[in-house]
Amino acid sequence: MKNSERSFARRIDLTSLQLFVAVCELGSIGRAAEREFIAASAVSKRLSELEAAADTTLLYRHSRGVTPTPAGQSLLHHARTVLFGLERMQGELSEYADGVRGHVRMHANISAIVQFLPEDLGAFCRAHSQVKIDLQEHLSSAVLHAVQEGAADLGICHASASDHSASALPSRPYRHDHLVLVVPLGHALSARTAIVFEEVLDWDIVGLHAGSSISLAMRAAAANAGRTLRQRIQVTGLDAMCRMIDNGLGVGLLPDRAFALMHGVGRLKAIALQDAWAQRELRLVARDFDTLPVTARLLVEHLSASASVPAAALETTPHSAA
Repeated sequence: MKNSERSFARRIDLTSLQLFVAVCELGSIGRAAEREFIAASAVSKRLSELEAAADTTLLYRHSRGVTPTPAGQSLLHHARTVLFGLERMQGELSEYADGVRGHVRMHANISAIVQFLPEDLGAFCRAHSQVKIDLQEHLSSAVLHAVQEGAADLGICHASASDHSASALPSRPYRHDHLVLVVPLGHALSARTAIVFEEVLDWDIVGLHAGSSISLAMRAAAANAGRTLRQRIQVTGLDAMCRMIDNGLGVGLLPDRAFALMHGVGRLKAIALQDAWAQRELRLVARDFDTLPVTARLLVEHLSASASVPAAALETTPHSAA
């Protein structure tokens, strides 16, 4: 190692790297200071020392907060790799400690969070009370990015997103769901028990935001049919979608179990969608399952075992208004 490289390594400390990652993730020195329980002035000082050690500007500072410069983006990637390696080391050492403790950072899409994770994580936490799980909801594409960058230990996303990722991550099966068409009672389609999506294109559609896996699948299906998708309203939650549909603003696609769980959100009917792409698979993703900390490996084993547990049957009776 050259003297200049040794000098740089000595001037970089792990706390500063952790604070730098927190600032980049939150886009604010103040919010990072609150999350890390440290004074904002101390965070600013460490960031200045990092920039001095790197001999370049790492952050753009503006009135709305901070964003990383190109050099900062590079440091962010390497900092996450270093911190991930340390967590992996801690995980291996923790196997020799008494009991299992620690925390797992997990990102998942809305379908997994609404349909399956409350029960699965609840059972895991009851069996491992000393393990803390930090769970965040993101689109499938963002879940993959977070795992690739080391911002999350584990992710759950749809198999279609995982398969088409530019740099495919190792994955394992988790759960399956099936998309259904949701319409208000009394709608022209409400007497149907099954339908193909091309028939749905004649109606206004209430959908999730454009980057969601359901929206992407609908757009692809419409394009294949040479039709235009009449998605007039976009929302960020499944309950909001059901309320819009109940009030006659369109029809929409939901996962079957999510619809079954939406009790009291209007008088609605679910119609089975017959297209092949309506059958979907949720998968667990990680950078390397074998080198995860022991707590994360325990969670993977628990969730993988859940893959063989059938979900509750689709509720076909109309929902009653709240």
